Amino acid sequence: MTLKKFFLLISISCSLILNVGASLAQEAAATALTSEEVIRRSGVPREAVAAVVNDSVVTTFDVRQRMRLMLLSSGGKIPEDALAQLQQQALKDLIDERLKQQETTEYDVDVTDQEIQQELTTIAAQSNMRPEDLQAVLKTQGVSINSLKQQLTTSIAWPQLVQGRFRDRIRINDDEIEDTLQRMREDASLEQFLISEICISVDDPSQAQQYYQGALQLLEQMRRGVPFSVIAQQFSACTTAAVGGDMGWVRAGELEPELDAALRELPIGSVTNPIPSGGAFMMLAVRDKREAVIAGQPTFKLAYLSAAESVGENTARFAFERVTTADVCSGRALRIDLGKNIGYTLLENVTLDMIDPRFAEFIEDLDHKETSPVIKADGAYHAAYVCDKDDGLGLPSRTTIENRIYQRQLTRIGLQYLRDIERRSTVDIRLKEPLSLNG
Repeated sequence: MTLKKFFLLISISCSLILNVGASLAQEAAATALTSEEVIRRSGVPREAVAAVVNDSVVTTFDVRQRMRLMLLSSGGKIPEDALAQLQQQALKDLIDERLKQQETTEYDVDVTDQEIQQELTTIAAQSNMRPEDLQAVLKTQGVSINSLKQQLTTSIAWPQLVQGRFRDRIRINDDEIEDTLQRMREDASLEQFLISEICISVDDPSQAQQYYQGALQLLEQMRRGVPFSVIAQQFSACTTAAVGGDMGWVRAGELEPELDAALRELPIGSVTNPIPSGGAFMMLAVRDKREAVIAGQPTFKLAYLSAAESVGENTARFAFERVTTADVCSGRALRIDLGKNIGYTLLENVTLDMIDPRFAEFIEDLDHKETSPVIKADGAYHAAYVCDKDDGLGLPSRTTIENRIYQRQLTRIGLQYLRDIERRSTVDIRLKEPLSLNG
């Protein structure tokens, strides 16, 4: 099967065509009529229509602009015979964006000019440019700055909508965080990995084998010289796609077991085969490895509690016991008042040798969310509550791990949300032939 035919039939690029075709088969006549009416109202010549997405038109100009952006981001490292694949991906991305735009508009999600400008500044800075330099480079490549701004608007608004609607569905419990930390502690003597990722979301489990074969085709593209980062930017469903799939340094035990096992066996510069994980096929590239950090001195994040001797030991003890429900570790205002003459201070990155020896022995063996005994000294009562503890292995904080788990879950919910929108939408793809970028 040729590369072009493959991607026209089963590739990730065309997954939307397959899904839409199946979901709209019973409405074919109505779709054609509705599409023609949308085209007529848009004023776009029929021959310049690439797709109709509900009441919006994607033009061939839009597709060319997106292809040029993709080529520019890849440094022009796209083989000539992969341009048909690039076109299909550009069209799919634009259709997805129109669906997202329509949904964010319905829910009144606004993106300010300042937010767009900040994103442009960040993109320019990554290439040691100013925003005006970036605009000049785009112009030389025939890309309108407005095309990039439209893309950025959606990339900002969509996560805001998903988080606003579905964040209450995400539940991250302490056991999940502790399990991750425990795996990392157990594997602390093993290597660390600098990795990149590509996530191929399996929209339809019954077509999992086709998605797997599509992922293998992406591997073949890499073997032929297309950089991993370029493939990630074009095809990955992970949030890291914007940075070429870069996940930074991860430690053994930090990822899901099936991914972690594959990493340990992979040489530097290699890419895994597609691995089923969390409703997607994952491909990981190992860019570098390093020995684990040698265990050092433990550090604590402590909530130091104190009470005047005048309040009495029982009152102080009761107040200190309430610390677990007062949210003392966040640095924000307390959820509940600990009581009159009861104070607390949040102490970051504290080592045992920084703690008064009279208290250090009571804190040394404490773990996360444990409180020291009440200690009377210098005319006051004292206690310490452990917000976080680094065993000296250089592990990420609980907050970092929680944020990573949260983002993974939010990404999966966002993908499901988009699939639900696709199923209830009308999408009519008109573009069938390869476009010339000179048009």
